Amino acid sequence: MKAKKIIIAIDGYSSTGKSSFAKAIARELGYIYVDTGAMYRAVTWYAMQQRLIYTDGTVNSDVLIKQLPLINIDFRFNADKGVSDTYVNGENVEQKIRNIKVSQYVSRISAIPQVREEMVRQQQLMGKNKGLVMDGRDIGTVVFPNAELKLFMTADPKVRAMRRYNELTAKGEKVTPKEIEQNIIQRDYEDSNRITSPLRKADDAIELDNSNMTQEKQMEWFRKLIENDSKIF
Repeated sequence: MKAKKIIIAIDGYSSTGKSSFAKAIARELGYIYVDTGAMYRAVTWYAMQQRLIYTDGTVNSDVLIKQLPLINIDFRFNADKGVSDTYVNGENVEQKIRNIKVSQYVSRISAIPQVREEMVRQQQLMGKNKGLVMDGRDIGTVVFPNAELKLFMTADPKVRAMRRYNELTAKGEKVTPKEIEQNIIQRDYEDSNRITSPLRKADDAIELDNSNMTQEKQMEWFRKLIENDSKIF
């Protein structure tokens, strides 16, 4: 492990494997990993449970904003899986926040300025001591604009859709590749065009297109990156 602790910010499009890559990097360096996407999914799940998302897709943002202080999100290490699970108000929601219904609405929830402000506040507190890997949509541009290393991940939409399809069907969900691809394209548009903290590549971020890369190849790429750049650590 490198002696100097830094913050590694990983941004990019949905279903590019940001979380898996970030977790692998955290394990490699002995860093803390924070899944910010899970935080927004957790708020979305909470809103669904409180019936604050209507059948036409609109969100009762006024009530949700008032209830933000009631949403306690934390991550607890799961020894059986070797990763952290997401909890909302003491309930393990790790599996519940990963379904297609939450995916359909998470971009709308995360576009609410007050939701982003609260999540960013919590995320910045988590990075005070550095030694952190965080992935999301605006980590290198908003949450940690001074992060020592910024990565931006992208991949072909069809490749991303198939990855997501395999992930969801393995969990027993009834979805189609076309449905997933449409969801991904819509999320890309909403994430990139929202008013508050839109998804964009930071000027100093290093881009990784992993359309044709295995997780092992991605880690090889990362090791070469940090070995060849002495300024990072």
